[in-house]
Amino acid sequence: MSTLTEQEFRVLSDEAINETRRALLPLADAEGFEVELHDGVLDLVFEEPSDEKFVVSPNAPVRQIWVSAMARSYKLSWSADRKAFALENETLVDLLSRLAKTFVET
Repeated sequence: MSTLTEQEFRVLSDEAINETRRALLPLADAEGFEVELHDGVLDLVFEEPSDEKFVVSPNAPVRQIWVSAMARSYKLSWSADRKAFALENETLVDLLSRLAKTFVET
């Protein structure tokens, strides 16, 4: 269970989502998908190989960032050791990069 306050979570999740957006822009340019940020929600929008959208959103009540991608849900919690939101030692940026590359290659 996270020990972050709601305020700490909001600050850290906003930073993580903004950093993730910036980190994914070169991959998006190379692989031909869009990265859109609106109202604190990050969308990765693909047209090829088929229409698909990955949605990344903060979930304040449980202090997690949730990712919906390729009919799956990923729930990332704050890792104080990694200073990042992570799921099984995979950070948000790493997870989304891997999923985007996997999707584009299908």
